[in-house]
Amino acid sequence: MTAVPLTQQSFLALDFGLKRTGVAVGNRMLRQALPQPTIRAEGDARFERVAERLKEWQPDALVVGVPFHPDGAPHENTARAQKFARQLRGRFGLPVYEVDERYSTTEALAAGAADADAGAACVILEQFLRNLE
Repeated sequence: MTAVPLTQQSFLALDFGLKRTGVAVGNRMLRQALPQPTIRAEGDARFERVAERLKEWQPDALVVGVPFHPDGAPHENTARAQKFARQLRGRFGLPVYEVDERYSTTEALAAGAADADAGAACVILEQFLRNLE
């Protein structure tokens, strides 16, 4: 993983989906993620909802889950999530970190998440936070 500067303390994670985008927030100190209401929007409306969350939470950086096949091979949604990460970088000017999100939804459901998308965003963010130095 790319080195994350110590100046980056708070993060907003997004679990990108075609119809829904899971959201979680967390910080370096606690290394825990809190689920937020899932964004149910597409296209520009999705970015408007992300902008609202950025205004509310004012994170230092974003974390985006990028899906892969179980063997690590990319698939159609891999490219979509990476494009979404690039668009976030361009629109909001914040650092964006990509995290392998294989099995995040399964893990969230196994942990009893009421909202699978928000739960997956928590799994993605906590994985990212665990790997910080």
